[in-house]
Amino acid sequence: MEWAKQKYNEQYEIWMPWIEDTFLKYFTKDNKASYATKEQLDKTKVTNVEQVDTLQDGVHGLVAGQVGQGGLLQPVGDLLSKEGANRAERSGKDEQGGYLPSSIPVISGLTK
Repeated sequence: MEWAKQKYNEQYEIWMPWIEDTFLKYFTKDNKASYATKEQLDKTKVTNVEQVDTLQDGVHGLVAGQVGQGGLLQPVGDLLSKEGANRAERSGKDEQGGYLPSSIPVISGLTK
């Protein structure tokens, strides 16, 4: 039973970040960075005035959209999503299970 639990956790750690990234890519205009930005900004609503809340929603969407798909800072958002959020979910490891980023040629040469 312990072996099955361990294998399940290993597969979950490998596949869940990919599933989340794919869902956000195809069904929203977000990556994990823009989604997290939007979630945090939504917590900052301080009034119950409808016009102010609508204005805040628009500003939050604009800010989060800049790091999302098609935004001015999309490369930054994609990098934060891949190297930040996904690594945090995998306890600091990348897709190959290493701790150093393999997407950077100089560093990937050091690990061989």
